[in-house]
Amino acid sequence: MNYQQLILFGILTATLVLFVWDRWRYDLVAIVALLAATVAGLIPYDKVFLGFGHPAVVTVAAILILSRGLLNAGVVDSIGRNLARIGTRPMVQVAALTLLTAFCSSFMNNIGAVALLMPVAIWLSRESGRSPSMLLMPLAFGSLLGGMNTLIGTPPNIIIAAYREHAGLHPFGMFDFAPVGLGLTLTGLLFISLVGWRLTPKRKVVKTPGELFRINEYISEVVVPKDSSYVGRSLHELFSDGQDGGDVTVVGMVRQKRRWLAPPPYSVMQGGDVLMIRSDPESLKDFVDATGLRLADTRDPEKEKLAAGEIVVVEAVIVPGSVLLGKNAAGFNLRERYGINLLAVARQGEQLKERLGHIPFVVADILLLQGEREALQEALSALGCLPLAERGLHIRKPRKILLSSGIFLAGLALVTLDLFPVQIALSAAAVAMVLSGAVSRNEIYKSIDWAVIVLLGAMIPLGEALETTGGTDLIAHHLLLWGGTVHPAATLAVLITGTMLLTNVINNAAAAILTAPIAISLAQGLDVSVDPFLMAVAVGSCCAFLTPIGHQSNALVMEPGGYRFGDYVRMGLPLSFLMVIVSVPLILWFWPL
Repeated sequence: MNYQQLILFGILTATLVLFVWDRWRYDLVAIVALLAATVAGLIPYDKVFLGFGHPAVVTVAAILILSRGLLNAGVVDSIGRNLARIGTRPMVQVAALTLLTAFCSSFMNNIGAVALLMPVAIWLSRESGRSPSMLLMPLAFGSLLGGMNTLIGTPPNIIIAAYREHAGLHPFGMFDFAPVGLGLTLTGLLFISLVGWRLTPKRKVVKTPGELFRINEYISEVVVPKDSSYVGRSLHELFSDGQDGGDVTVVGMVRQKRRWLAPPPYSVMQGGDVLMIRSDPESLKDFVDATGLRLADTRDPEKEKLAAGEIVVVEAVIVPGSVLLGKNAAGFNLRERYGINLLAVARQGEQLKERLGHIPFVVADILLLQGEREALQEALSALGCLPLAERGLHIRKPRKILLSSGIFLAGLALVTLDLFPVQIALSAAAVAMVLSGAVSRNEIYKSIDWAVIVLLGAMIPLGEALETTGGTDLIAHHLLLWGGTVHPAATLAVLITGTMLLTNVINNAAAAILTAPIAISLAQGLDVSVDPFLMAVAVGSCCAFLTPIGHQSNALVMEPGGYRFGDYVRMGLPLSFLMVIVSVPLILWFWPL
């Protein structure tokens, strides 16, 4: 081992440690590793950032834009809402949800598929009176299984196709992964549907829709006295004078026989107006003391109507990428910006009793929002929230479904028929999606997961440095010393297992970049085809079933499912063993040595 290899292995080891430590974001870790390798002289200065122009990086960005177009048009949403008809039997729910997620993840960003179908899973859980932990882990694992089926199903497949071209062969096509991927997906779905869901942790049962939010208990009447200093002033001024609008919300205003539901902030108050206030008792007392308004002595019939649900309300789930994440209601000012009221927040099946203005939002929080239907539709789209299925509020553009689907299928056809390289065909489809209006100009860059793009762009030169320094040959040589004494099937099993273990602690794209060159060197050393070894890496990099940090889909369902770190092993370990056992004969059958 020469000094360059020692330095590179040291950098890669430190990189893996930082990935597992998870104190720094993985894109930042990748950039630091890239710069360290450059300063050490392992990567020429003129090639440091060439990875960002790599076809795999461009393809992933295009897929993310296409996925956003399909989501905006309601393609997946339309399919997902039909799950409401499947009944309450747990095995049927798990099978249908996992199958749908796997299908969607075969052709679009799997994180997007999980994020869009997660509200459906939560709703199914609530309708059945079961914990969402039973459905959400199968949902996440289904997205990983579906990614194996096509070239665009997951970034590792795109990387593997590029490495096949790097080895002097034609890159893998759109459905070259399907023979092995479909077999593994079917195997995984059968296991999850028959056995796996029974291994999920049984957290507390979520409340039914009627029990989750009890806002009637928090609605009070406040009268504006005729001598109040707020007479002739707007509701906005009422809350700007030191009041926390996140804890006290005006859900209605009554003036004689007229009433306004979710009155706008510029509404001017008059003496004798009755404000319908949604607030907890402590915040209500502070509000009354500070403003000089007084509680009504009698219960007004209009309050009964408001509490009974005559106003338009919707339960919505916060999804990844939402602008609400990490913020609270007081700081975000939903009423001023979007004309809607936040009435309550639920987390893991329980309505939070804390002061609304002080609750930092996290992924999968369920918000109870009030407002005009059109205002709610626009607000949910802008905030990055999805309505739960039973409310009937759909964020989609039906007229765009056929157009968006046609653009996407046209892009797939160009790749499948080998008329254009995948990065050209899908980039053209992404541009068409924007020009058609399915993806707005403001959404173009928001739809791209820049952390993944930076990770790929930084790790690709590191993978090439592993080759140029002879690091891949060195690793392959030691593997060959062992592999020469066993059947190639055992070598494939070891390669799959090693990649699988690596992808459970680091990003799966990074795992593919690091192990694909080793797989090629190993195949060349054995004087066999590189295809089965590259397929082994593709399979292993998709099987992040053991930890929540191995893939974003797993991390996404951790909070709403109430999972702990070790819960993933219960279903993930037997599923991982099953993937290794089934994948080796499938690979050797369809991609012989």
